Amino acid sequence: MPCFRGALCKSLCNQEKVDICAYFLGWLNISQCQLAHEQHSVAISLPVTTIYLLIFLTGLSGNLLTCAVIAKHKKMRNPTNFYLVSLAVSDLLVLMFGMPLEIYDLWQNYPFPFGEGGCYFKTFLFETVCFASILNVTALSVERYIAVVHPLKTRYLSTNQHAKRVITVIWVASMICAIPNTSLHGIFYLPEQMEESAICTVLKPLWIYNMVMQITTVCFYFIPMVVISILYLVMGLHLSRDRSQRRETLDNGYSSHTRIKISVENGRRRQVIKMLSIVVAVFGLCWAPFHIERLLWSSISHWTDLMHNIYQYVHLLSGVLFYLSSAVNPIIYSLLSTRFRECFRELVCSHVDESSSVRGSPPFPKILLHSTCLGPGRRGAKTLTHTLFCPITYH
Repeated sequence: MPCFRGALCKSLCNQEKVDICAYFLGWLNISQCQLAHEQHSVAISLPVTTIYLLIFLTGLSGNLLTCAVIAKHKKMRNPTNFYLVSLAVSDLLVLMFGMPLEIYDLWQNYPFPFGEGGCYFKTFLFETVCFASILNVTALSVERYIAVVHPLKTRYLSTNQHAKRVITVIWVASMICAIPNTSLHGIFYLPEQMEESAICTVLKPLWIYNMVMQITTVCFYFIPMVVISILYLVMGLHLSRDRSQRRETLDNGYSSHTRIKISVENGRRRQVIKMLSIVVAVFGLCWAPFHIERLLWSSISHWTDLMHNIYQYVHLLSGVLFYLSSAVNPIIYSLLSTRFRECFRELVCSHVDESSSVRGSPPFPKILLHSTCLGPGRRGAKTLTHTLFCPITYH
């Protein structure tokens, strides 16, 4: 049975679709106002809950680590990483507020436990982070496009202050755009106002809700994904052409030191673009079932058993992938970005080292690790990188 993912899923109770509501919720006798909880079988609920908990733990630790790394290291505070922090914040909000309700809905669809104020808050919050996530990814892609294709404009369009202003606008715009859907929701009861029948659902006419869903899906998924795809295609072509031109230039008399320096810089740029393009691709794939689910609900007026079964599976799949998208980004950073990986390692190892010192444990043997998360050393110094010590424990 569909869960109620607040503003992110279509609620199933409305006076215009009482028959569908009864079908989904298992109302055995509406005239007598008796409820029967029709839940997912344990064979479905238990594995999905386990997956959700793994996603929650991974996403919470990974996104907190991302924010901590960028906050701690000044060299990591650049426009690209500011957008990644904003994206991490939206992911944390989804995980901390969405995951518990998702698991509750998986096992117990009603009553909604937080009242009308909680219903408005839930709908507003989830709609806001939904919009903020896609706008952050779009802004991140535009920032990289400017840096790669129009490098002369980075002086005033790719600065930390400009990124902060854009992020502020993104969150304000997301909150404003979340108001229409929030205003359509409220607490629905069976005719006799039975408290145990309370559901956070759409109370306004469904045609308004369907129109809002279709407009937001187009404006906050399909159009941004098309724009982002075009931007990364142009960046890829530009980097390929630029690489060929640089190779020809390097063959015409540059010293070996200059060649190495240019080669390293080109490799770093390609690594960043590769990482961000994978982030965008994973984001688009993980969110696709969610938006398909919204379109299914807003476009189907007559439900059959087959449609109901299809919707059930799409809903479960969209839920898992939706929350997975909030947990997978730190893993991508760690796998594809040398700088992020080393900063993650340094933060974790320094915490372990401090904990060992506080406990008064004897000093550990240490490994000298190579880290670039603090950037190059002082000018003229022969040491190129920061030194990272990580303890080894013996068992």
